Amino acid sequence: QVQLVESGGGLVQAGDSLRLSCAVSGRTVSTDFIAWFRQAPGKEREFVAGQTWSGGYTSYADSVKGRFTISTDNAKNTVYLQMDSLKPEDTAVYTCASKRGSTVFRIWTYYNYRGQGTQVTVSS
Repeated sequence: QVQLVESGGGLVQAGDSLRLSCAVSGRTVSTDFIAWFRQAPGKEREFVAGQTWSGGYTSYADSVKGRFTISTDNAKNTVYLQMDSLKPEDTAVYTCASKRGSTVFRIWTYYNYRGQGTQVTVSS
C-alpha cells in the first residue's frame, strides 16, 4: 500500500508563488509515476504534471508549462509542485497520485493510489 498526503495549499494573489508537497509512504520503486492532478468547481479533473520517481521522465500540461515545476526528493519520499506566476484559472483542488509504470499517465483512473487533495485559490 502507498499513502499520499498533500500539504501547502492556500489563498494567494495572481502572480504569487506556492509550493505544494506530497508526502509518500509505503512501497515505491523508481519506475513508479507520481503526478499532480487538479479539479476546479464544475470542471473535469485534469493532469497537471508528473514524473517518474527516478526523475528520468517529466511531463506537464500545456497550461502550466513554464510556470510549474514538479520535483521529487527520494530521501524524504516527497514530491513537490512549485507553482509560479499563478493565475485565477489555477484555482482548484490539487491532488497527488501514484501508479505503477509510466504509461497512460494523463488519465486519473489509471492511478492506483491517490491523496485527499489540497485547495489552491488564486485571487485576481
